[in-house]
Amino acid sequence: VQLQASGGGLVQPGGSLRLSCAASINIFSIRIMGWYRQAPGKQRDLVAMITSGGSTNYADSARGRFTISRDNVNDTVYLQLNSLKPEDTAVYYCTVVSGGVQYWGRGTLVTVSS
Repeated sequence: VQLQASGGGLVQPGGSLRLSCAASINIFSIRIMGWYRQAPGKQRDLVAMITSGGSTNYADSARGRFTISRDNVNDTVYLQLNSLKPEDTAVYYCTVVSGGVQYWGRGTLVTVSS
């Protein structure tokens, strides 16, 4: 399974970005897909996850500002980032769990700065 994340960049505080993660396989049956992030010098933390049934779960820091969604036709998972803050600066990684194995994309850098 290969995951290609994109959509990161430099944005001012209060701005928005949409991250995309394209999978190399059909994601229809993948139970869990998600996004993590890792800030410089910190551990990788869960941001949001979505199940095959569409149930979502968010970190407290993301709830109300970020939205995760999945497109089973285009085999892509998205993360809409709104009201961005400097503390959201990190490399964002998408991940899927398939066949009991967790796969990771290479990450996309989000920098929030004025």
